[in-house]
Amino acid sequence: MMKGPHLQRDPSESNDSEEDLFGEYDSFAEDPSLLDDFENQDKLEQCHNTLLCFSLDHKSENLNHNEQIVKHSTGGEQSSVINSWEKTHSLRLTNKIKGKREDFLDVIPCSQMLCYEDSNPPADDVTNIDLHLGDISNGLPCFEANGARSSSNVTYLRNSSEKRKSLKDNLKSTLAVNATEQTPQMSRTKELKKAILLEQIDAAKQTVENSYDLDLGPFYGLPSRVRNLINQFRGIKRLYDWQHKCLTLTSLKEKKNLIYSLPTSGGKTLVAEILILQELLCRQKDVLMILPYVAIVQEKVRGLASFGIELDFLVEEYAGSRGRFPPIKRRTKKSLYISTIEKGHSLINSLIETGRINDLGLIVVDELHMLGEGRRGAILEMTLSKILYTSESIQIIGMSATLNNVAELQTFLKAEYYTNNFRPVELKEFVKVCDRIYEVDSNAENNLTFSRLLNCKYSSNMMKIDPDHVIALATEVIPANSCLVFCPTKKNCENVAEMICKCLKKLYLEHKETEKNNLIADLRNTGNGALCSVLKRTIPFGIAYHHSGLTSDERKLIEDAYSSGVLCLLACTSTLAAGVNLPARRVILRAPYVANDFLKRAQYKQMVGRAGRAGIDSAGESILIIKEKDKELVHELISKPIENCYSNLMHDSGKDFQSLLLSLIGLKIAKTTEEIYNFVSCTLFGVQQSHLCKVKSLWDVTKESLECLVDKGLICGNMCCETDQCIFHVSKLGHATYKGSIDLACFDLLYSDLKKGLEGLVLESFLHLLYLVIPYDCVGKFNPDWMVYFRQYSLLSPVEQKVAASVGIPESFLARKASGQTVKTSADIMTVNKLYLSFILYTLLKETDIWHVSAKFNIPRGSVQNLLSSSASFSSSVLHFCEELDEFWAYKSLLQEVTKKLTYCAKSELIPLMEVTGVMEARAKQLYNAGYTSLAHLANADPEVIVKKIEHLSRHQAKQIVFSAKMLVNEKAEALQQEVDELRLLPPDLPPLIPENGEIN
Repeated sequence: MMKGPHLQRDPSESNDSEEDLFGEYDSFAEDPSLLDDFENQDKLEQCHNTLLCFSLDHKSENLNHNEQIVKHSTGGEQSSVINSWEKTHSLRLTNKIKGKREDFLDVIPCSQMLCYEDSNPPADDVTNIDLHLGDISNGLPCFEANGARSSSNVTYLRNSSEKRKSLKDNLKSTLAVNATEQTPQMSRTKELKKAILLEQIDAAKQTVENSYDLDLGPFYGLPSRVRNLINQFRGIKRLYDWQHKCLTLTSLKEKKNLIYSLPTSGGKTLVAEILILQELLCRQKDVLMILPYVAIVQEKVRGLASFGIELDFLVEEYAGSRGRFPPIKRRTKKSLYISTIEKGHSLINSLIETGRINDLGLIVVDELHMLGEGRRGAILEMTLSKILYTSESIQIIGMSATLNNVAELQTFLKAEYYTNNFRPVELKEFVKVCDRIYEVDSNAENNLTFSRLLNCKYSSNMMKIDPDHVIALATEVIPANSCLVFCPTKKNCENVAEMICKCLKKLYLEHKETEKNNLIADLRNTGNGALCSVLKRTIPFGIAYHHSGLTSDERKLIEDAYSSGVLCLLACTSTLAAGVNLPARRVILRAPYVANDFLKRAQYKQMVGRAGRAGIDSAGESILIIKEKDKELVHELISKPIENCYSNLMHDSGKDFQSLLLSLIGLKIAKTTEEIYNFVSCTLFGVQQSHLCKVKSLWDVTKESLECLVDKGLICGNMCCETDQCIFHVSKLGHATYKGSIDLACFDLLYSDLKKGLEGLVLESFLHLLYLVIPYDCVGKFNPDWMVYFRQYSLLSPVEQKVAASVGIPESFLARKASGQTVKTSADIMTVNKLYLSFILYTLLKETDIWHVSAKFNIPRGSVQNLLSSSASFSSSVLHFCEELDEFWAYKSLLQEVTKKLTYCAKSELIPLMEVTGVMEARAKQLYNAGYTSLAHLANADPEVIVKKIEHLSRHQAKQIVFSAKMLVNEKAEALQQEVDELRLLPPDLPPLIPENGEIN
C-alpha cells in the first residue's frame, strides 16, 4: 500500500489558478528552520496529503465566484495578511497531523471500519460511495463538491525517493508562489463566518443520502412510493373500507375541517398520517400534530422519522424541554412538528408572533376529547381558537374514540363530522360478579345477559390470595395469548403481578425462556446492574407490571417484550389505555375504580378497547370484575353514553381564561374589549357559555377578567380619543408570563423567587438554580423524609448550605425535624418541599443514576425521572420568562446550561447520542462503547452492523435509530445553510470576531 498521495499539476491549469496550500506560512522563505521540521518523511507525506485534500475540497466548492478561494497572481506586492479562515483551518489541520491518530475516519465508527474497508472499491475507481464517504482504503478521504472522491488530481508514485523529491520541489514551488500572493479585499469577519459554517455543512451533508424525484401516483394524490413505504414500515397492504371512504370525503378534498370518531383500534391514526403526507408532499406546507403525552410524542417521532428520510421532510419533536421557538424557517424542506398539548400552544404562539402562522397547512389533534380535561383541555382550546381566528387556510383534523356532544365541537371547529362503528376485531364485553359472568347486551334487562359460571377449582388458601379469580381468568388465555389486567393503583399492579406468578405452574417458565433471560439482562443494563425485585420474580413467568413508577427505559423494554410475545401479561394502570398501542386477547378490569374514583364511561371504553389484536384474534374480550355493592353503578357505566366534552377555560377560578386574554393582547390578535369579546365568542367556552356560566354573561366574564389582569400588573389600558375605546397593552411582566407559558396561578411567586435569588445567588454549584426551576405543581407530590433531608443537607459544602439559609430554611429547623422535636419557628411548606426536591435533582445530576438516587431518597425511580422531566420543561419556561425581563439578565446563560443538564442528565459524551429519538442513557452507553461516539457515526451506520454490535437490539430498533440520526443531521444541515444565507446579507463592515493577530481564545 502506498504511504501517501502526490500532487500532479494539471497541464491545463495556469499559474494564476494555483492554490496556496500553505496559506499560514508566508514566512517560510524568511525562516529556513521551518523546512527542517519536514525532514521526517512520514510527517511530510501526511502533512502534504492533508493539505492536498483540504485544497481540493475547498477548490471544488468555488463558492461565490472564488471569494472563498485565494488565487495567486504572477505579479504584485508580497502578501502581508492571510485570510483568517485559512489560518483557522490550517492550524486545525496541523494540530490533527501532530496527533497520535488520524481523524479522517471520524465519520465512520470503529465498529464498522472493517465493513467499509472491505466494501471500498479500488483507488482508481471514481464511483460514488454510499453516503459520500471518501476513499478510506488508504485512510485518506478526499471529497469533491458533489461528494464523489477526487482521483483525477491524485496519483501514487512507486519510488519513495522520487516521492520525497517531488514533495520538496512542490513545497519550494508553493512557497515561491505564496511570496507573490495578493490579499483579496474582503470582509474578514464575513469570510470567517461563511467558511466555518460551510465546513460544518459539508460535514453534515456527508451523512445525507441522495434524494430522489417523487413520482406522482394514484395513492390518494400522493406519490406512489408512499403506498410501498406504508407496506414496508407498517405492514399494511390495503386500507379498510371506512378509511378509503373517509379519505375521499368531499370535505377533505375541499380542505374543510373534519372531526372523525371510531372505536379504539379502528385505524384512525393511519388516516391522519396519510393526510399529513398529502400536506407535506403535495401542498408543500408544514404540519403540526398534537398528541396528549410525551411518551406518545416520542413514539410517533420514531415511527415517522423513517418516512421523513425517505420522502425528504423533517420530523421535529416538541415535548418536555425540546423544541425551538420560533422554529427554524426552512428553505426547501417542510417540517412535521409532533408536540404535546403544552408545546403545541407555545409553537402556535411563536408562529403568530413572527407572522408565520400560514406556514402551517394542517393541524392534527389526536384524542380530541382532551378538550374537556382540566388545564390541558383549556390549553388545547386556546391553541385551536387562535388557529381558527388568525388563519382561514389552515385545516384542522380532530380524532377521538370517545366523543358525544359532537354538534358543539363542530360549531367550535367549523368542521364536518364522520363516524363509523368499525372495529377490525369484534369486541365482547363481560361483567363478573362472584363466580358468575354476564355478557353486556344493550337489548337485555339491565343490559346484562348471563353467560357462564367460572370453571375453576380454588383451594381455601387460593381463595384468600385471589378472591376475585383474577388468576383463573388470566390463565384461560396465557401464555398462548396476551392479557392486560388494569388495576386501580400502582401498588396493586405489582401485587397482582406477583400474586399471579405465585400460583402458576413451572411450565410457564419454559415458554420463551431465552428471550425472557435477555429481557432481564437488558433491564439490568438500563439500571446499571440494578433490577427491580418484583420484575426479577415475575418476568421468568412472562408477567410484568406497567405504571409510572418505571423508568422510561424500563417501560420501553417491557412494551417491546409484550408486543413481541415474550411477555404474555401486563398488570397496568389506566394510563396505558390512553398511551401506546398494546392490544390484548383479553382485558381484565381488576375493579371499576381509578384510585378512589369510580370509572368514567370514556375511561372504561378506552380500557376495554384494547381487547382484540387485528390480524391475530378473531375476537377480543373484556371482563370487568365488580362487587355486589357496585352493581347499580356498573349498570349505569355500561349503558350510559360517553360524557360530554365541556370547555375548561374557567378551570381554576378562570385563570386559564385570563391566560388566554393575556396572550391575545400580547400577540396583538385583539387589543380592545370588543375585539377580545369577539374572539372569546368563537371559543368552545363561547359556544357552551349558556349552560356553563348561567350567572354571568360572556361580556361580563370578559370585562372582569381584563380588570383582574390590570390589577395583577400584567396588562394596562389607554383610552383612544378617536375611537373612545380602551386599547390594552401587555406589561413587561405580562409579556414574560405568556412567552414563558407560565401559569397565572404562580407567575407572581416565580417572579418573587427569581428576584430574591438575585440577592444572594450561590453559584458554587447548580443547587440554587435547581431550586428556582422546581415546578410548583410538583411540590405537593413529595413528602420529605426528614432524616434523609438532614443527611443530604449535612453533605453540602458550607457555601452550598447558604442556599437553604437564603430561601429561609435554617439548619436548626432541619435538625429538629430529623430528631422528631417540636419546631418553634415554622417554615413555609412550599419552600421546604422545593428545597427537598432540589436536593433530589442535585444528587441526580452528580450521580446520573436514577436507581441510586431512588434508593437514597426512598422514592420510586419513575417518580424521580418524572420530576427530572417536569423540571427540565419548567426550566425551559423559566428561561423564556427571564429572557423578556432585563432585570433577570444574569439568569439567561445560567438557565440554558441548567435546562440542558436536566434534559439529558448524563455524561457529556453521551448527550449527542441522546438527541436521537428513542436513545436513552443506557442505549447511548451501549452505542458509545461500540464506537458510535457521535451523531454522524449513527447517521452513517449500517443497521445490520449495529444489531451485531449491540446486544438484544432488534433490526427494527436499529433502523429507527439510524433514521432518526439522519433526520437530525439533515435538520442541522438545513439550519446551517440558513445561517449561511443570512450571513450573505450581512453588511461587510461588521467588527471582526477575532483580534487582528488572528488568535482565538
